[in-house]
Amino acid sequence: SVPFLVRLFPNVLTKFVYLNFLAFPFFVDFRQPELLVNNTISLHLTTEPGITVGIWHTVPGSRGAEAQGKDQRWYEEALADAHPVIIYLHGNGGTR
Repeated sequence: SVPFLVRLFPNVLTKFVYLNFLAFPFFVDFRQPELLVNNTISLHLTTEPGITVGIWHTVPGSRGAEAQGKDQRWYEEALADAHPVIIYLHGNGGTR
């Protein structure tokens, strides 16, 4: 019966292969990264009309003292300075 169900509902197979409906650790609000990771803020970038990508911006530990208590504007300006930016693509988990 499993092959028959997969044939009828192919999206079910995708959900169980990738498990992207699970958010680990459980019961954590990933929209507030400052509660999980120090010196981190959640931002949203509009890549195309109608498409918005959520990102976390984490400053390095060497700038951690400087980042304490700063708002979103400070983090955006920190992205524009001469320091290198590392982009980490997490995969298909659906969370950052």
